[in-house]
Parts: sequence; structure tokens; C-alpha cells
Amino acid sequence: MDIQPFCIDISEILLDDMRRRLRSARWADDFGNDQWAYGVERGWLESMVKYWADDFDWRAQEAAINRFPQFKAVIDGVPIHFIHVKGKGAPGMKPMPLILTHGWPWTFWDWKDVIGPLSDPAAHGGDAADAFDVIVPSLPGYGFSEPLRTTGVSAPRVAELWVKLMGGLGHEKFAAAGGDWGAIVTAQLGHAHAEHLLGIYLTMARLPGIDPNTLKESDFAPDEAWMWARLKEAMPTITSHSAVHIHDPQTLAYALADSPVGTAAWLWERRRAWSDCGGDVAGKFGRDFLCTTASIYWLTNTIGTSFRLYNETFTRGWNLQHDRKPSIPVPTGFGISPKELRMLPKSWCAERTNLRRWTVFPKGGHFAPSEHPEQVIPEYRAFFRALRQR
Repeated sequence: MDIQPFCIDISEILLDDMRRRLRSARWADDFGNDQWAYGVERGWLESMVKYWADDFDWRAQEAAINRFPQFKAVIDGVPIHFIHVKGKGAPGMKPMPLILTHGWPWTFWDWKDVIGPLSDPAAHGGDAADAFDVIVPSLPGYGFSEPLRTTGVSAPRVAELWVKLMGGLGHEKFAAAGGDWGAIVTAQLGHAHAEHLLGIYLTMARLPGIDPNTLKESDFAPDEAWMWARLKEAMPTITSHSAVHIHDPQTLAYALADSPVGTAAWLWERRRAWSDCGGDVAGKFGRDFLCTTASIYWLTNTIGTSFRLYNETFTRGWNLQHDRKPSIPVPTGFGISPKELRMLPKSWCAERTNLRRWTVFPKGGHFAPSEHPEQVIPEYRAFFRALRQR
């Protein structure tokens, strides 16, 4: 595998074009929508877009990202961008290799606040014995993992690419964690590539071979009634994007590739609906973070290819690849946030995985590492501590 150092350097011409499009946007009429009942409220979006066009400093964000060592590799014809920060561990102990996989509408940058504490715990108030070699890839067709020119790149295929990536970095056995698509890819790693996994940790309970739409209220234990209530609450917020991304992703791609405002609206509405932000998404994540997320998708022209993962995975089904019991034999941990979108009963997870840890976080939503890194960091340290090879 040919791995090359990578540094983000967006051309000024492209940045000027983005700002021009932001300033000249044609705005749709909006009325009776103060509570976002019809989608993104225009006044809020106009204010955010004005900040993005006039005050947001992409170069500052670019410099912050470039402070992390980044690389690109082409694996089986698929370009992969990734951050790789080597751990600073205790004497005589090797840091554990850990691959962290993001989701949609995440980017790799959702992991920014956990990379330092996981790779160099002693410098962040932790124990050097808990150090990880941290690898954070961008999913194929997302952000700087471009251009995607290959069909058939489903979640199981991504898991295969991750095994090859980690092998190319010298890690035949490694740990994995993720949320949203990252949870699906991580679960697939534990299911189909168990011989390479030390353990997996999911912040969204999705497992191969289970259709979450078949869940019933009676499947949940009495003390899990809140999970069923959250599933019913979240369902209206996940149907529209899922339908489009799965069935005709290319059609929407043309509109959003042309319009950074359209891209931002599509991303930010879900960030607001799926996080534990009380409606104040800018207050929760910060305007710069939201603008950085939208900029990464628009500047790389990957909003359309990011949709393809839905079509490639769900039109073919995310099926079991073996009939062993449990279907995920590697040590598995779950961290469940109260505002997560998809949940499974603990009994289902215990039956289908080698369940070692089950934590219900006191707060948070779908974006665990960027919403509450202070919850994720000690959780990863605690779960993987017992799985370290000495």
C-alpha cells in the first residue's frame, strides 16, 4: 500500500467561489416556520450563511486540521484520507491501535477533541497505560477521501478496506469504535473480521442481520421504556434523508453540489434534530464547527458521493456473513445516549455480541464524540483497558 503524507490546501479560487455563491443565494419563501415545523427556518439559516460568507475563517480551521498528521492511500482503487496520531504510552507498553469511524452528516473532524486525550492520555490528565495509536479515516466518498469512482462501496466493503488500511499501517489486530455509519462499519468489523479485532465499541446500537424497523415496544425491558419512546420520537427526523439517500441519491446531489447553502441546510437540520442541543445547534457545536463541516463537504464536492453509502448498503441489505453464535464474537461495548436515533434492547445485544460493557450516558445525542467528548474518552479508556496486549 502506498501511503503518502497529506496536507489540506484549498485553493483561494474555490474559497472565493464558495463565498460568492453564499452571498448571491436565492432564498426560498418561508412562513409559519418559527419552530422549524417545515424544516430549516430561513432567518436562522440566513444569519448562519452571512457568518459563513463574511466572518468564518476557513484558513484557521484548515490550519487546525493540518496540525494533525494526515495521509492518503488508495486501497483497491478507493482513495482514503486519514489522520494517524501515534500514541505516547507507558514504558514497556505498546499503545493500542484504534480506528475511529465517523458517520453522516459527520466528518472525520467530529473526532477532533478525543484524538489528543486518547493518543497521549498523560498530557490530558489520564494514565499513560491507556494510550492508543489513533487512526481516523474519512469514509470513502466523504471529505478528502475523494474522488470516489467505484460502485459497490457498502458498509461491509468499507470494513474490508479498514482491515487493509490497518494492515498497511502494521496492525494485524486492532480496536475499533464509531457512531452512525461508524457504528455499522465497526459492528461489521467485529462480525466479519473478528480475527483482526481486539474489541469494538459502538455509540449507536446497530447490528448486522437486524432490521430495526421490526422492533416492538414489548421487546424492551421495563427500565428501557425510554428507549422505545425515543425511537418513536426520532423516527420522523430520519425518514426523509434515508428515503432520498437510498433510492435516488444522485438526483439530490446535483442541487447540493451547486449550492453551499443547500448543502448546509441539509446537514445542519439533521445536526440540530439529532443532537441533544435543545434547538440551539450553533450554541452546542459553535458556528465555526458547523461551517467547517459544511465547507468540507462542499469544497471537496463530496456531498453527493457521501449519499452513495446508503444506496450501496441498504438496497443490498446488511446481512449476516456467517451463522456463528454470537454473530459478533469479539468483546463489545455500547455507550447509549438519551437522544440517540437508533437503539436496541440490551437483551438483543447480549444475545448477538460478546457483551462486556453497557453504559447509558446521562446526556447527549447522535454525535457522541463532538457533543460530549468528556463522556466518550473515559469510556473508551475503561472498556479497552482490559483488552490490551502486554
